[in-house]
Amino acid sequence: VQLQAFGGGLVQVGGSLRVSCAASGRTFRDYVMGWFRQAPGKEREFVAGISRGGGSTDYEDFAKGRFTISRDNAANTVDLQMHGLRPEDTAVYYCAADRFLRGSHGSASEFGYWGQGTQVTVSS
Repeated sequence: VQLQAFGGGLVQVGGSLRVSCAASGRTFRDYVMGWFRQAPGKEREFVAGISRGGGSTDYEDFAKGRFTISRDNAANTVDLQMHGLRPEDTAVYYCAADRFLRGSHGSASEFGYWGQGTQVTVSS
């Protein structure tokens, strides 16, 4: 599967932004999808994940209550809606996919496919 992330940009503190990821291929529904982020000088970290059918989601603690992950298996897309953005949310956001992962949470090394990333900058 090939992934392409888009929708990043510049937003003020407290604002909202949606990043999206479009996947190619006819087997999108076979993949667990995730969003990760990487800030300068930091390791890539898990943000949110969603199961193949969309019925199960997982969020890192900093994302709970502010971010929502969703997927549309008919359109081959996965979105991350972000609210209440903070300067520390500034990072490159990556979508990721894996066909064999169990559940909807995983480390970066457990996801086999990656998009190119989209920059999210939160200004104060």
